Amino acid sequence: MGWLDALFGRSEPARPDLDQLFALPAAAVTLAAATGFKPTGAGSVAFRAAEGGAFASLERETRELVGLDTPVERSTDAYGYTWLLLRRPESDLEGLVTDLHAVNSTLEGAGFGPSLLCSLVTFTDAELRRLALVYLYKRGNFYPFAPLPGERRDNPLELQIRSTLAGDLRIEPDLTRWFPVWGAPGL
Repeated sequence: MGWLDALFGRSEPARPDLDQLFALPAAAVTLAAATGFKPTGAGSVAFRAAEGGAFASLERETRELVGLDTPVERSTDAYGYTWLLLRRPESDLEGLVTDLHAVNSTLEGAGFGPSLLCSLVTFTDAELRRLALVYLYKRGNFYPFAPLPGERRDNPLELQIRSTLAGDLRIEPDLTRWFPVWGAPGL
């Protein structure tokens, strides 16, 4: 950061730290104990797909990386982002997080880091409420997303989850960055 940035109050953006994903299993224990939310076994990675054969080859390698025993479903949302949905047994959150980390790392290592948007892991409770813990790649932080029917959000639940997990995960402090991920695969 230069002196002009300091003078004008600009700060450097947070550096992505994919290892933050490995904090999710411990956070899931806290989440289950405090709120009853448990992992569903589904997680997704969203990125802006590049055109060309190099990216198609990389995507194929990424799918092979997570193994034949882990199903990978590919979809594209209305905004043009590609989503890779990975599933593991509900009890294997560690394996799911490892798979998500591998996909993100592969894309980042191949120079597609700027194309990464987010990763998320989904949870549900006894009342069948849905919740995602979303990792914003460019911010290096998590935030909770709790959708309700009709493209509404359960804001009180999101704030409760923020408070519950503040000691376990690096939570995005800027609430305006808590973007809705309507229709995210697995959610």
